[in-house]
Amino acid sequence: MKMINYLFRQAWSQLKQQPLLTVVSILGTALTICLIMVMVMQQQIKVVPFAPESNRDRLLHIKWGSVNSESFGKKYVSNGPISYKTAKACFRGLNSAEVVSFYSMNLSMQVKLPLAEGKGVDVKQTDASFFQIFDFVFIDGKPFMQADSDAGLPVAVITESVAKYLFDTAAVSGRELLVNNVPYRIAGVVKDVSSLASTAYSQVWIPYLSTQMTTGGQFNWMDGHLGYLSVVILAKQKSDFESIRAECDRRVETHNKSIENCSLFFRGQPDNQLTMSKHTNATSAPDMQDYFIHQLMIVLILLLVPAINLSSMTQSRLRQRVSEIGVRRSFGATRSEIMGQIVVENLVLTLIAAFIGLVFCFIFATLWGDLLFTESSMTYLNTAPAIEWQMLFNASTFIYALLFSLLLNLLSSGFPAWKASKIAIVNALTGKTH
Repeated sequence: MKMINYLFRQAWSQLKQQPLLTVVSILGTALTICLIMVMVMQQQIKVVPFAPESNRDRLLHIKWGSVNSESFGKKYVSNGPISYKTAKACFRGLNSAEVVSFYSMNLSMQVKLPLAEGKGVDVKQTDASFFQIFDFVFIDGKPFMQADSDAGLPVAVITESVAKYLFDTAAVSGRELLVNNVPYRIAGVVKDVSSLASTAYSQVWIPYLSTQMTTGGQFNWMDGHLGYLSVVILAKQKSDFESIRAECDRRVETHNKSIENCSLFFRGQPDNQLTMSKHTNATSAPDMQDYFIHQLMIVLILLLVPAINLSSMTQSRLRQRVSEIGVRRSFGATRSEIMGQIVVENLVLTLIAAFIGLVFCFIFATLWGDLLFTESSMTYLNTAPAIEWQMLFNASTFIYALLFSLLLNLLSSGFPAWKASKIAIVNALTGKTH
């Protein structure tokens, strides 16, 4: 430990002797770490747990279904969300899962009070199980009950902002509002949900059995196999994923035997949270191997370009210290010790820069998160994505930042350190670099 402290103090002393070069190196490294971490956060925000999606590591998703219909020819395939009939037959009551819920995509509807001006909000149609999977923060009231959703009663859960817009207060459970001119009783009020919680997000939640979502012809097609619903499954533990997928496959196979002239398939679903975030269309499954390779290539490019520049700066500093290296070698310092000192000196610089870069990244993400995290799939929503510190501050963020810093340090200082350690003692004492 004393040796490490000594090396860090020595490294800091050396860096202070060349302040201009040190500042340039730190800023260049900080911008690199900031850029990489912005890219990492764009991916992490889709998978890291935060309320109300605190159970993301235990979630499985079926967003889309496909129907191969022989009525239109063997090659005719229709794709999209699934119907209530299909969801019930294939996924309700899975024995290997803890909770299963069905939900619709967000639809823009008008909410208002009688004789008052309406407001367009995002409405999600779901069931009572939805509130067992996601940990909404209830400010007033409670979720609608299973008996309410099974009976298709006109009950609703609304967000705090919708409650205050309509009633100027959040304590409104038991009161009524109009959803597309249909009276709904408010069961509870929840804290506003960021649209970055893509599955849980909405502004109003109502039972799908209270509308024509499950029966109306405009909401069901392909003989009632496809519709407007998706499925979210909460596993008891992550290790149950494979058994849940196997049970889903058996249920789909059994259901296909009971229908004529067509068959259902789900393109590898249920998906985990990461795969679901990349499963953006119903016509194909995401190639996750290609995705990881693509991400790796981007990171390597972002690391290599500044590493080359920082390596040049490191070599510039070492040219002024060749005599010092020669003296240390003549007093018995080994090549590995010389390399270690140079790498540690550069590591101090890189860690300082990584901290600054991470601060820049958090500031940028907090102030301009709506620009950074908004995707094309969010453009139809009535709210922009809200950023909260819980979404950004997590252990994995700091681990990634440290990992990239260490890697950048090795790339930028490894070769100059090796080259400096190879200089002959006589040449080094006379200031020669070869």
